[in-house]
Amino acid sequence: MTGVGLFFAHENSRSSQREMISDGVRALTDGGFLLAAAPTGIGKTAAALASALHSSFDNHISSERANIIFMTGRQSQHKIVVDTVRKINSRIPDGVPKISLVDIIGREGMCDHVDRMTGKCDCEDGIVEDSRKSRRADLRKRLLEQPQHVDWTIKYGRARKICPWASARLAAGHADIVVCDYNHVFVENVRESSLPAMGIDLENSILIVDEAHNLPDRIRSGLERRITDQVFKRALDNIAEYKGNLERRDESLDTGESNELLRARDLEKQIIALQGPMTEWFEMLKSENNNSRGDDLRISSSDFLDVISKSTQGVLDEGESTEISRVSDMMDRLFCVVIDEEEDSEGEEQNDCTRIAEILEICIRYRDSPAFALVFDHSLEQPRITSHLLDPSLVGKEIFERCRGAILMSGTLFPPEMYSEVLGVPSENSSCRIYSSDFPIANRPVLIANDVTSKFSERETSMSLIGEHVRAVIENTKGNVAIFAPSYSMLERVHSDFENLGWSSGKRIIKEEQRMSKKRVEEMISTLYEQKEMGGVAIFGVLNGKLSEGVDYSDNILDALVCIGLPMPPPSAKQDALMDYFTHKFDRNRAWKYVSLQPAVNSVLQALGRPIRKKEDRAIIVLLEKRMLERRVSDCMPKMMKIQTSKPSRTAERVRTFFEI
Repeated sequence: MTGVGLFFAHENSRSSQREMISDGVRALTDGGFLLAAAPTGIGKTAAALASALHSSFDNHISSERANIIFMTGRQSQHKIVVDTVRKINSRIPDGVPKISLVDIIGREGMCDHVDRMTGKCDCEDGIVEDSRKSRRADLRKRLLEQPQHVDWTIKYGRARKICPWASARLAAGHADIVVCDYNHVFVENVRESSLPAMGIDLENSILIVDEAHNLPDRIRSGLERRITDQVFKRALDNIAEYKGNLERRDESLDTGESNELLRARDLEKQIIALQGPMTEWFEMLKSENNNSRGDDLRISSSDFLDVISKSTQGVLDEGESTEISRVSDMMDRLFCVVIDEEEDSEGEEQNDCTRIAEILEICIRYRDSPAFALVFDHSLEQPRITSHLLDPSLVGKEIFERCRGAILMSGTLFPPEMYSEVLGVPSENSSCRIYSSDFPIANRPVLIANDVTSKFSERETSMSLIGEHVRAVIENTKGNVAIFAPSYSMLERVHSDFENLGWSSGKRIIKEEQRMSKKRVEEMISTLYEQKEMGGVAIFGVLNGKLSEGVDYSDNILDALVCIGLPMPPPSAKQDALMDYFTHKFDRNRAWKYVSLQPAVNSVLQALGRPIRKKEDRAIIVLLEKRMLERRVSDCMPKMMKIQTSKPSRTAERVRTFFEI
C-alpha cells in the first residue's frame, strides 16, 4: 500500500482490505470502476476512501483534483465516514494538508422550517445581511477545518441563527469529500439543482456508492409517481387557491391581469374538462382489472396521455397544437402552481398539481421506451396509477460515463457482474470483485433445513414444521434471537403460534409492525440490549424490512438468526413487465435470475450480515428453506460454512452444541 498508506485510517490492514484498496486504486487511476462485493467487517469504508483519496491526489487523468462524493442512504453510515476521515487526518503528518469533508442531507432535515411556496427557510430571520454573510463564512470555515457530522452542523447553525444547509452547500465545493444521499447524483432534478449550487462538477468527481445493492431500486424510485382520480379533483382546489393569491396580488399592484393569472385560468378550464373523462377512464380500468386474474393491470402511457389530450382538446384557443404539445403546455402550467403549506400537512412534499405534472413529464419522456411501465391497481381505498422505470441503466449509464470513476460496494453486491449490467456501468473499464471475510467461519455456521419451504405450492405442509424449527432455535439459544419471515402475512402466522400459546422460555417476544416509526425501531433494538442478560428477546421481523436491513446490531447483540423461506416477489403487472423487458435485453434465464431469484437471495444475505459485525462476534444462522440447497440458488450465494438440518430436533441439537463450545 505504498503511497496509499497516507490516506488509510488504521495502523494495520486486513488482507481482503489490502486487495480492495489495490483494486480500487487500479480502477480509479484509469478512470474506471470497481464493483466490490465486500462482506461485513472487511473495512470497506476505509478501503474505498483510501483508494479514492489516493486517486484524487495522484491521478494522471486530470490536473485538477477530483471531488469525492460518498453516497449512502443511512444516517449511521454518514457518521462512520466522518469518523474514518478524522482517523485519516490524525495519521497525516504535520505540515501535510488534512482531508476536508462536508456532510449534508436534505434541506427539510437541516432547516427548522422551509416554506414550500417560496422555497426559503426561516433559519436566518432577523439577521442583517452583513452579519449573515459573516456567520455563514464562519460556519463554512469550521466545516472545512474539521470533519463534522451533519448533526453538529445543524446544532451549531441553529445556535448561531445561521442556515446550516446553505452553509454546508457553500463549503461542499471546497471539500475533498462530500457525504450525501444517492439522490444528489442519481435523481436528475436534484442533481441539476444541487451539484452546480455546491460548485461540484460531476465530470470531475469520483463516486463512492455504499450499500450499492440498493441503487437499482433507488434509481427506479426516483421516477416512481402515483396518482388517483381524486388527485385531479384536489388539483382544482390548488388552482383556486393559487388563482386567488394572484388576483389579490394583481389588484394590490393595480397593473392589470398578469400572464400568470391568465395561465392559471386556462389551467383551471383544462382541469375542469378532465374531471369527467378521468373518472370514466379510472372506472373502465377498474372494471377491466376486475375481469382479469391479477391484482393490477399494465396500461399504456400513450393511452394515458391520449385521455389527457383528447379531454382538453378545444378547451383553449391553441391553434395548431399537437396532442403532445397540448399536454406539455398544460404540464408547464401545473408546475407553476404554488400554494401555502398546511400546518398539519405532515411533510407532504408537493401539491396535487405538481403530482400530476411530474407523472405527465415522465410519461412524455419515456412514452416510446419499453423500459417504462404504467400500472393500475385498486388494492387500496382509491384506484391509482403508478409509473415504473424498469431499467435503471437508463439513468445509471449516463452518470457513470460522465464521472471520473466510481467504487460501488456492499456486503450483498452479489454477483457484482449482475449489478454492473443492471446499472449500466461501462463493462470495458470495470472490475467486478468478490472479497472473502477475514472472520473465522466457525463463528457463523449456517444451518439449512431440508424439510421446509415457503414455496407457495408446499407452504401449508411446511408451516407446522417451520414453527417447530423456530421454537428449537429460541429454546436452545442463550440470548437474543431474530426471526425474519418472507412477508408480513407469513410473519403474522409464525408469530401468532408463540403469542397464542404463551411462552415459557423466559424470552420476551416482540414483533415488527408495518410502517413502524424510526423511534419505535430504536425502542425495539434497545430492548435487545436491556433483556440480553435476563433471558433475551425473540424479535420477529420481515426480510427486506426495517429490522433485517439498515439496523446495526452492534456488540454481538444477536446470538442467533432465523430466516424463513425466500422472499420471492409476488406476481404483479410490474413484475411481468420487468421479466418481459429483461428477457428481451438479456435472455430468459438471466431475466429470471436478475428480476426474481437474486433479489430474493440477496435479501437473505442482507439479514445474514446482521449478527456478525466484528471478528470476535459469534452467532448461529438457521435458514428454513430447502431451496437454498438447490444448485441454482446456491450459485447465487457466496461461499459459506453450510450444514444441513433434517428436522427440528436436529436443529435443536446443532444450536445447543454451538453455544456449548
